[in-house]
Amino acid sequence: MSDSQQKSFAVGTLAGVNPPLAAARFVVRMARLGRLDSVLAPDHLIGVFPRSVWDSDFTAQAKAINSPDEQFDYAPLLAHLAAGAGRVQLGVGVTDPHRRHPVLLAQTFLTLAHMTKVPPILGIGSGERENLDPYGFTWNRPVDRLEEALQVLRAALTATEPIEFSGRYYKIDRAPMDLTAPADRMPQIWIGAHGPRMLELTGRYADGWYPWESMSPDEYQRRLGLVRTSAREAGRDPEAIVPALMLSIVTARTQSGIRRLLRNPSVRYLGLMAPAAVWTRCGAKHPFGEDFRGLIDLMPHQLTRAEVLEAIEEVPDEVLYEWLVIGTPAEVLARVRALADAGLRHAIVFPSSALVSNADAAFGYGVVLWLAARLRRPVE
Repeated sequence: MSDSQQKSFAVGTLAGVNPPLAAARFVVRMARLGRLDSVLAPDHLIGVFPRSVWDSDFTAQAKAINSPDEQFDYAPLLAHLAAGAGRVQLGVGVTDPHRRHPVLLAQTFLTLAHMTKVPPILGIGSGERENLDPYGFTWNRPVDRLEEALQVLRAALTATEPIEFSGRYYKIDRAPMDLTAPADRMPQIWIGAHGPRMLELTGRYADGWYPWESMSPDEYQRRLGLVRTSAREAGRDPEAIVPALMLSIVTARTQSGIRRLLRNPSVRYLGLMAPAAVWTRCGAKHPFGEDFRGLIDLMPHQLTRAEVLEAIEEVPDEVLYEWLVIGTPAEVLARVRALADAGLRHAIVFPSSALVSNADAAFGYGVVLWLAARLRRPVE
């Protein structure tokens, strides 16, 4: 990694959005004391883990969290956390324009900018079935809707006069938006993009690119190139777009410790979140079908206990190693540095081994802090 990459490299993590509230406060306090750069909160109505298997045999977190479907709303949560965040960047990773109108998203984040010391991050994507279908939200042509939402969102964040917009999905008639962000705290729009059209929208409208699917350094560099090409074609500075990535790590001091973690059912379940295409690359068939797109299609609340346990049995180690960042701290550091060489500048690192035990959670978060410190130093 070059010195310029070292100076600009940022590391953040995720805050839990389940009760008790003290858990999210602890993550922000840890991030501030450990000099992490950011803490993002997911935006879900339904958790990604099935309630049908949520017990202490599945994950140690079931001892503290009654149901994976107990989900705080990110907006008041971030407002609450802002008081103790210092210069840690807070944000959502990610929301969608189907449940929340873009004008309301702009108002929320302009408000949050008055509570934080640095610009908040408004992560947005095209949506996931679990948050939309069960509740009757319209999810037709999601990328087209997102494109219009981004145009409205930009207009609302920067309005100096009433907003006029007439599109297929949004119509705004001389609507005032006089709320503004304090100086140097304009909310940043990060787009959760993976496919070509979403990458093109990222280059045209975003301040950051925030994919959550695991990628090799070569693939990350290729997709980042598409984002930057789109930015140049739109007359924007491609270097001004923050290349970020969510990394789910499973880490232990030794290989035997890693093997222990990989035997845990909650860790193996993470392999089911990988799209069928990932399984195909590993020579396996996804139990949820050959067209399964991963987390975007996952409906965990509809899965029975028997279905989950049977599917977990089909997860090969190859899929876990393809989908997650697995290794000792030194091996994880090497993986992140390789991605940094491919252009990554802001890693959101979540220790998925925290699912297994409190001791593994403490070690995992310690590794996140260690990574942040190491990535701020020149390569030895």
